[in-house]
Amino acid sequence: MSANDTEHFTVAYLIVSGTTTAARSPEILRGLRGLGFATVIALPTPNAARVIASRDLADVAGARVVESYFDAAIRPRPPRGVVLFAPCSFNSLNKLAHGIADSLALSVAAEAIGRGTPVIVGPSLNQPLLDHPAARASLATLASWGVVVVPQVNAGDGPRLAPTEHLLDAVRPFAG
Repeated sequence: MSANDTEHFTVAYLIVSGTTTAARSPEILRGLRGLGFATVIALPTPNAARVIASRDLADVAGARVVESYFDAAIRPRPPRGVVLFAPCSFNSLNKLAHGIADSLALSVAAEAIGRGTPVIVGPSLNQPLLDHPAARASLATLASWGVVVVPQVNAGDGPRLAPTEHLLDAVRPFAG
């Protein structure tokens, strides 16, 4: 598929896992809205609630927080859309690469991989976890499935979630 043949979507999902960088999620949601998606759905993992309140996500104008399989926004089946999983924790990264869909957030990501819609992962791991053999294997597995991995950056104090603009750049070709 050439760049001109890239499928465009009106729906974007932001899956947020429980890492310290989850505090950046409202900024990322605003960025997705700014790309012109008609619908932006935030899906926090169960552990995300330990580091960011759902109300902080819901306060982003135009974004919808979905925490239940019964939410009208995703019934009867989550609509086709681009999935940005950022920040993606060590736990979520490994679950995703092993096909474990034990939460709504992981189920939506797994379905997107299965149907071939774009999935972009922004890992947020400290150096020891990034160096762990399971994380390296999971990143390689996801890449082999066509998942786009936006690499972490190191500003001198260890690896961090990629800048928001890098994450949005990975999503931008699918907006529309």
